Amino acid sequence: MKMLKEKLPILLFILLLAACWELGTLVFDIPPYIIPRLSDVFAAIGHHAALLGKHFALTLWEALLGLAFSVLFGVLSAIWIESSSLARKTIYPLIVASQTIPIIALSPIMVMWFGYEMGSKVAVVILFTFFPIAVNTADGFRTADREIGELLRSMGAGKVQLFLKWKIPSALPSFFTGFKMAAAISVGGATLGEWLGGESGLGVYTKRAANMLRGDDVFAGVLLLSLMGVALFVAAQFIERLVLGRRQA
Repeated sequence: MKMLKEKLPILLFILLLAACWELGTLVFDIPPYIIPRLSDVFAAIGHHAALLGKHFALTLWEALLGLAFSVLFGVLSAIWIESSSLARKTIYPLIVASQTIPIIALSPIMVMWFGYEMGSKVAVVILFTFFPIAVNTADGFRTADREIGELLRSMGAGKVQLFLKWKIPSALPSFFTGFKMAAAISVGGATLGEWLGGESGLGVYTKRAANMLRGDDVFAGVLLLSLMGVALFVAAQFIERLVLGRRQA
């Protein structure tokens, strides 16, 4: 009951938006290839449920694979930056500077390198999600409470113990901040990779539907992509609560 009361405002707001969408298209007589009725979008999802399910599963798999690799590479990069002053002065600025390059400009290079198979889509997801994980985790290591570190040193803790019992616990909140951001935008990376070259996935589905001016199918794909991003963010949030809750306990 308490959870329902907490979620009630957002649920009511979503219902209000849905009503405005449905009624607005009727009142202003908006052509369906520009903005279809919400009921038509849901009808399109139901009509193509099996096909959309296959595309949804592939896009989700690409996003999860890319996110997993980003967690691995991002955490390892953050550890390297924390443990090496040379890496801190060279690798960290390069990671930050890499964000000045538009990712959409690098995406075709990923297609050239990895082809039109899943590898290129996963690579684009990594381009989207590596930065927030690596930078937030590195900042979490850097901002660890020095007094705790000094206390552990006075108790005879070595470098490995300091890292495991001081640095990592201190960096976990920052890591999860980056992880949640990465989880939410991983879907965009997978979709962009599919747009640039692919045979299946929700990105391909929406692109083909747009070429045929099938507005209801386009919005159906976009709605499912949005729900996927929200679901991945909520899953990351759940993992955060599970890990940090246990740590605090």
